[in-house]
Amino acid sequence: MSWFLAFVGFAALIILHEFGHFIVAKAVGMRVERFMLFFPPILWSFRRGETEYGVGAIPLGGYVRISGMNPREELPAEVEHRAYYKQAPWKRIAVILAGPGVNLMIAFVLFWAIFAFSDRFEATNTVGEISRGAPAAEVLQPGDRLIAVDGITGETERLRDQISTHACSGEQTEGCAGSSLKLTVEREGKTVELTGRPEYSEEAKRPLLGFQFETRTVNDNGVQALGSAGTSMWEITTGTVKAIGKLFYDEQARDEISGVVGSYETTRQAIKLSVTAAVYLLAVISLSLAIINLFPFLPLDGGHVFWALAEKLRGKPIPFSVMERSGLVGFILVAMLFFLGLTNDIDRLRGEGFGIR
Repeated sequence: MSWFLAFVGFAALIILHEFGHFIVAKAVGMRVERFMLFFPPILWSFRRGETEYGVGAIPLGGYVRISGMNPREELPAEVEHRAYYKQAPWKRIAVILAGPGVNLMIAFVLFWAIFAFSDRFEATNTVGEISRGAPAAEVLQPGDRLIAVDGITGETERLRDQISTHACSGEQTEGCAGSSLKLTVEREGKTVELTGRPEYSEEAKRPLLGFQFETRTVNDNGVQALGSAGTSMWEITTGTVKAIGKLFYDEQARDEISGVVGSYETTRQAIKLSVTAAVYLLAVISLSLAIINLFPFLPLDGGHVFWALAEKLRGKPIPFSVMERSGLVGFILVAMLFFLGLTNDIDRLRGEGFGIR
């Protein structure tokens, strides 16, 4: 059943994304020739009015075919005025942004539902369980409240990140001691300054002191959930953009990227784990689809928006040959991203899996 539900979830995200393009294209008067779930060859289809609807054999996405998306396309005289590139730039931008826009709305609604209708655990700055023999056992005590690391204050994730900056000198190997750090803690009402040296963990891929923060149960009402959903989306968006940027210079970032297979498998495992985990993962995937699609490279949606804006600023159409050359660069980048994700997914399927427990 988890296989089927994961398939339905992915199909729904694709259909709704393409439906955004479809409904706005119809609304501004463009001619939509085809609305497809998945890519050709076509397995099944039917025609209603001027549009063909169907399902393809390759489950890697979907598409809406609008007449005239290639300016060189020959069209009957009676429909030529409805071609994509015959429309004003604002109409083209509206059509293209509608797809990612639907993904953003889906992500927001799903995040809101999670925060509004389910309890969640939030880490506090209080030290909880300490691993036996870990560096933290020598300096920290359960109940200590961690105020700062090296003078850096903030949420638990920021403190963890600062601890991770204390890498070992030389090669990072299991158990190697990192550089010394300064901890500011509150203990029994008093502020105490401590020093420690984290050790590198192969499993976590970063230096750790070896302790867990205590957690608390958080419940949002409907209004509070709006803010929590917005904050989560912003954090995931900035994290995704940074991660994509790291692909060009960080081998570890390239090893961590996942593709369609990995996203499908983690969704399936999340469904088996809990409804909340599955909904959260679908929200993240929907948001990620919107973010990636908005990058300003053809054939991504952001590429179409970029050239429509360029035409508007220039005051006349951009030569299609220029867009074709830029589109080749975009296609290569997308293909590389797909290839990295696919090869990583295959390695995980053959190795330790995808880490959903």
